Amino acid sequence: MQDKYNHLEVEGAAQAHWTARDAYRVVEDTRKKKFYACSMLPYPSGKLHMGHVRNYTINDMLARYLRMNGYNVLMPMGWDAFGLPAENAALKNGVPPAKWTYENIAYMKKQMQSMGLAIDWSREVATCDPSYYKWNQWLFLKMLDKGIAYRKTQVVNWDPVDQTVLANEQVIDGKGWRTGALVEKREIPGYYLKITDYAQELLDHVQHKLPGWPERVKLMQENWIGRSEGVRFAFTHDIRGADGQLIGDGRMYVFTTRADTIMGVTFCAVAPEHPLATHAARTNPKLAAFIEDCKKGGTTEAELALKEKEGLPTGLVIFHPVTGEPIDVWVGNYVLMGYGDGAVMGVPGHDERDFAFALKYNLPIMQVVHVDGETYDYKHWQEWYGDKERGVTINSDIFSGFGYQEAVNAVAHHLQQKGLGEKKVTWRLRDWGVSRQRYWGTPIPIIHCPDHGAVPVPEKDLPVILPQDCVPDGSGNPLNKREDFLACSCPVCGKPSRRETDTMDTFVDSAWYFMRYCDPKRDDVMVADGAQYWMPMDQYIGGIEHAILHLLYARFWTKVMRDLGLVKIDEPFTRLLTQGMVLNEAFSRTTTGKQYFWAHDLDIARDEHSKVISATAKSDGQPVTYEGWTTMSKSKNNGVDPQDLIEKYGADTARLYTMFTAPPEATLEWNDAALEGSYRFLRRTWAFGNKLAATGAVPTHVQRLGAASSFGKTAKALRREVHTVLKQVDYDYVRMQYNTVVSGAMKMLNALEDFKGEGEEGADAALAEGFGILLRALYPATPHVAHALWQELGYATLHGDLLDAPWPRVDAAALEQDEVELMLQVNGKLRGSLFVPAGADKAQIEQAALASEGFAKFGGGATPKKVIVVPGRLVNVVV
Repeated sequence: MQDKYNHLEVEGAAQAHWTARDAYRVVEDTRKKKFYACSMLPYPSGKLHMGHVRNYTINDMLARYLRMNGYNVLMPMGWDAFGLPAENAALKNGVPPAKWTYENIAYMKKQMQSMGLAIDWSREVATCDPSYYKWNQWLFLKMLDKGIAYRKTQVVNWDPVDQTVLANEQVIDGKGWRTGALVEKREIPGYYLKITDYAQELLDHVQHKLPGWPERVKLMQENWIGRSEGVRFAFTHDIRGADGQLIGDGRMYVFTTRADTIMGVTFCAVAPEHPLATHAARTNPKLAAFIEDCKKGGTTEAELALKEKEGLPTGLVIFHPVTGEPIDVWVGNYVLMGYGDGAVMGVPGHDERDFAFALKYNLPIMQVVHVDGETYDYKHWQEWYGDKERGVTINSDIFSGFGYQEAVNAVAHHLQQKGLGEKKVTWRLRDWGVSRQRYWGTPIPIIHCPDHGAVPVPEKDLPVILPQDCVPDGSGNPLNKREDFLACSCPVCGKPSRRETDTMDTFVDSAWYFMRYCDPKRDDVMVADGAQYWMPMDQYIGGIEHAILHLLYARFWTKVMRDLGLVKIDEPFTRLLTQGMVLNEAFSRTTTGKQYFWAHDLDIARDEHSKVISATAKSDGQPVTYEGWTTMSKSKNNGVDPQDLIEKYGADTARLYTMFTAPPEATLEWNDAALEGSYRFLRRTWAFGNKLAATGAVPTHVQRLGAASSFGKTAKALRREVHTVLKQVDYDYVRMQYNTVVSGAMKMLNALEDFKGEGEEGADAALAEGFGILLRALYPATPHVAHALWQELGYATLHGDLLDAPWPRVDAAALEQDEVELMLQVNGKLRGSLFVPAGADKAQIEQAALASEGFAKFGGGATPKKVIVVPGRLVNVVV
């Protein structure tokens, strides 16, 4: 056994051992309890970051602990390999995205293996592999056949220079991220999936079938689905189009959850694409220019919420459905055509956005809701203006004097009687647009025939293979230039046709990859018996940034697969853990631009609590600004390279540190001193193993463990300490509080190191048992060093390979105490302590107290007046 801990040799040997055994290959086994633990698959960006290390170590600890407890545990890994970053890298480096992606996969896989993760690599998938995305295409066609997928026009961000569609995140201040050109909104055909058909079920299952999910994630899902009960009604009008016909049959519909405020409508706003806006713009150049300007920038609700609210009047009027009064129609840049009917009623008196809009454009404001004790101010918004709970309608004619729900019911009934509206449930959720006008993604399996239009690719011709040698050059989708990809025959008539060049949203790839892990090699079916065995997933682990769309789409995809008879489950993930981010301090200086500094290039002054007081650059002695704790990032020069860490300290140190420093759900603030402390702990553990090895044959000592009576007093105390900590560690493993698991292991080592009972009866056995428990407690966190010590000291001859060694059980006998320590007081003052038998009665305790050295010293020879015993805590002699 090596004298000193050499992490490179220890970890290399352990990984070679596991590879030779093919230790992590998992097969379905109905004789065992199954547990499917999965981390969200990474994008192959080139290198792992510390967030990856933390995520995968959490998963690994869970998997190893459960395997030791007899579970059949699946921990797979794959690559979310399609997407925009690969195209950006191709533009920058002039290489095909495929080459860049596969090289990154190879490097990151090597990094994962160096971490010692218990991954079953036989189940590895890459979403850019045709054997995987074939099933994206296959299920898309099934959805098309069932009417779940359909084609319609969609509004997109269009870069007129690059001639390509941009994702919302590529639009910066209304301009293309690469060209700087003003981005246009265009309507182009695309494919959608009817996730809205599943809206109610998706919402219902949030509360009833996701008990193991964090409450905040469930709330985020509920809010995104966004069920609203309200009233949809029409404002009538007599506006006619160029064809002489009434636009929209003389009705402009809106939906509102605040029908109680209908008498406070002073204007209506429509989306720039609304038919009334288009009609008005034909004879209004200023309005036409405004509408064109509205088409620049992002198309999402979130982006529009951040924009300054602007509008122009159309000159058109519509009529109030109750009073018949004319209402002005405006075009608003904050109204989305894709939400509801593309029009909203303006009630500035009781809607904060409308209030600000009315003040800006000098529009009327009417108070139609009153709250007792409050005074309305027409110049300043107050929160109570929108209060549904306390508000009572006023200035509302026949609807005055009503509370919120009573007013809504009355308005809905009135409008229904007039044939203008009715109560309705609406959803914030919109159908999922899956078409992307980009190259590096799953080809949509459609053929465009001049006679038959959009024709599905026959199932026998799947997959439609994406060429892997294209190099995007910024001039649009390169598939449009690939005649070998485009040219095909119509499956219906055989005439020359063209393939669809749109590819699928990468959320499609990640919507079901966890199912494919269960049957990764089947080329005849999407999922098979493996999915029936492993699903639903027992534990999903990933970042909070994926709490909405990825999880929502995965839930939807699972329900579709269920309805098509592919799986039997309603929800894919039983439990969800969203791990906290890894943070580090950031330092910068702003001159012509912002420059970030590495901490090692600075002289940093800190106070007694280690908080930064000041920092100066070593290069020029000039001050830099401390930005506080922020997410690790290459651009901010505050990242830590896991590979450097592994080479310098070892994977076990990196794993131990990320688990010990904070609970899994909390953010982790990087601390180099604490990292060094984790490394020192492993060196101490190794040193103690050396010390124990010198005492003789450890397996023999462990076999000598007998009844508690065979141990001396100090050995008994050690066993009690170790088993007490083991009980807590076991509990902490179950609740996945891995930071306290590690602190428990540290307590065990402290107890073993502090043991002073050498030569005492049972001492060697207690030490050997305790260290064996410590190694098993540590093993899920630091598998390499635990494996090495387990083998070197001979524990494997008793329990087998540590990977499958049984989890240690708490010995109830070890927890029993022969003696208890009581605090000794004389006249209420602490004067020491005494030990009494655990079962001593009051008389025995009194006798022991009066015979103690403490009482003899501080009692002054006086006769005791009384002795007060507090069982299990103290004894007080009053003189």
